[in-house]
Amino acid sequence: MGAGHDHGHAHGGAPPTGTAAAAYQGRLRIALGITLSVMVMEIVGGVLSDSLALIADAAHMATDALGLGMALLAIHFANRPAGPNRTFGFARAEILAALANCLLLLGVGGFLVFEAVERFITPADTKGGLTIAFAAVGLVANVVSLSLLTRGQQDSLNVRGAYLEVLADTLGSVTVLVSAGIIMATGWQAADPVASLLIGLMIVPRTVKLLRETLNVLLEAAPKGVDMEEVRAHITELPGVIDVHDLHAWTITSGMPVLSAHVVVRQEMLDSIGHEKLLHDLQGCLGSHFDVEHCTFQLEPSGHAEHEAKLCH
Repeated sequence: MGAGHDHGHAHGGAPPTGTAAAAYQGRLRIALGITLSVMVMEIVGGVLSDSLALIADAAHMATDALGLGMALLAIHFANRPAGPNRTFGFARAEILAALANCLLLLGVGGFLVFEAVERFITPADTKGGLTIAFAAVGLVANVVSLSLLTRGQQDSLNVRGAYLEVLADTLGSVTVLVSAGIIMATGWQAADPVASLLIGLMIVPRTVKLLRETLNVLLEAAPKGVDMEEVRAHITELPGVIDVHDLHAWTITSGMPVLSAHVVVRQEMLDSIGHEKLLHDLQGCLGSHFDVEHCTFQLEPSGHAEHEAKLCH
């Protein structure tokens, strides 16, 4: 409580010691190893079979490896301890990694569409049998990596960026297999650039969705699933609470939502139950109804807001 201002702070335990993505570091490392191995294999296979679809998938694998590497690096920085100048540490590094992954995915999607159009103009003699062999190995490896990251993508935007990279590769491997099968069965060489075009188009929608969520965090929008009007209603329903203003909620990184508010309370209520009990009730209210545990409340008697500096509003 700040001296002379009836300030109060309530926290749902100590600040987090690790971000949501930290639990998936080992899985990300395994996925990175698999991705690098398959990338090299598909480059060799694409050159031997003259398959643009296979080379395109290998190029996407290269961006996957870069994306997974960025995700791991971001986790490393995000879990470094906070300091006096960075009170939340480098937690936002994971969100920046997710943003970088989005830009990579959009770039790869655009490149594949461009290359596919080029192949329509200048067809190549793709060897379907070799393409199937290499793509099948890539598909198995992608499925393994995908299974490692499925759970984590629900908890962290950073892991979701890596997950979408691998998912796009998995879909790409399936598409390459289908196109190679068509070439072997019918001799229709256009199936190869068609597959490349489909891989590029499959990447975009999910990437745009992730980009939107990432930008919401960077622009400090309310955490996903937290209705601010409901939060306001729950706070004002507590006994003795007259009003709430300067109500803000945002997300530092995945799994770390934060809320602050100025709560106007009847003086007689503060005198009767004390600050400690009211802060406990406020924290319990948010903790039980909303997924926001790290909260800061300033308790104010009626009329106090009129005396606050304009910069505080």
